[in-house]
Amino acid sequence: MHHFNETSLKACFHQLDGRKAVGVDGVTKTAYAQHLDDNLIDLVARMKRMAYRPGPVRQVLIPKGGAPHATRPLGISNLEDKVVQLMMHRVLESIYEPLFLDCSYGFRPERGCHDALRALHQHLYRQEVETIIDVDLANYFGTIDHGLLEAMLREKIQDERFLRYVKRMFKAGVLTAGELTVSEEGVAQGSCCSPILANIFAHHVLDTWFDEVVKAHCRGQVALYRYADDAVICCQYARDAERILRALRQRLAKYRLRLHEEKTRLVPFSKQATRRGEPQGTFEFLGFLFYWGRSRKGAAIPKVKTSGKRFRSKLQRVKEWARARKDKERLPALWTTFCVKLRGHIRYYGVSFNLAHVRRFLHRATRILWKWLNRRSQPRV
Repeated sequence: MHHFNETSLKACFHQLDGRKAVGVDGVTKTAYAQHLDDNLIDLVARMKRMAYRPGPVRQVLIPKGGAPHATRPLGISNLEDKVVQLMMHRVLESIYEPLFLDCSYGFRPERGCHDALRALHQHLYRQEVETIIDVDLANYFGTIDHGLLEAMLREKIQDERFLRYVKRMFKAGVLTAGELTVSEEGVAQGSCCSPILANIFAHHVLDTWFDEVVKAHCRGQVALYRYADDAVICCQYARDAERILRALRQRLAKYRLRLHEEKTRLVPFSKQATRRGEPQGTFEFLGFLFYWGRSRKGAAIPKVKTSGKRFRSKLQRVKEWARARKDKERLPALWTTFCVKLRGHIRYYGVSFNLAHVRRFLHRATRILWKWLNRRSQPRV
């Protein structure tokens, strides 16, 4: 807790994005900054005498890509709580980042989605793989047990004050439609601290178990690639994949987690079978569909393209944005914003083998914008 001082908290405050939604208390970054030094001195004093208590998290539902009308709960904390949570994140990251394994890519410094995709693609290209386990955890962030997570933190942290503040953050509760709910499980998505806590839990439950136990009991080579709660396991032999899936259910149940049975599946994905002309399956990872294709010389190689449901959901979001903004901005400003959005799509989905789908998206998104611009009260553009 000695790291929680005016200097470190001020650095965390300036790191926050002032354009984000405000919490239950309605305090904005601009308002808090008017008396920043006094506010931080008071915050540190309250933390030293254990008088600081996090406020409840305001929950909002945001659209979830894929299924229509599907939503994902997002927690919005008070600004002062965000400052404390960001400092907690820094402390926990300094402790656990050297311990995390290479198979974990989500919410880690100098690691991202493209790193996970590149590593998985290289494994499929270079190693013999017979079956893929497409792992989907059901409501992972919402089912993390607070007691089990606290026990994991105690293995590396002895500062009781720090652990008490972590428990207070858990007990702050969630405010939904004016009703406060306090639960013994779940970390709010959107919190500054939830990504590192979710990674710590998954590190104990999945990563270390897979590295120390699963690999030792498999006949062939196996590899895990995980980004937050999205994971893929590559197995050299189908028999190993079946055994791992059975053991995985038992392992997750021990920590009060469960698989999404409809989405978790075994996928045949063999290079040798592809060479023999046998049809193989496909699987999705981080918005991309992995499948077997052919190189220019006719060799079987793994390829990726934008997944169908992600492609459709992105176009739906373009439609909703164009319909909402068509009458509220002048054409030059609207076009500039639209191009920024397209560049963001290109930077993420513009990977090898996906050029055709990126071009298709750009064409269809432009047609959607053109359609809605022609519904303005002026001649057709």
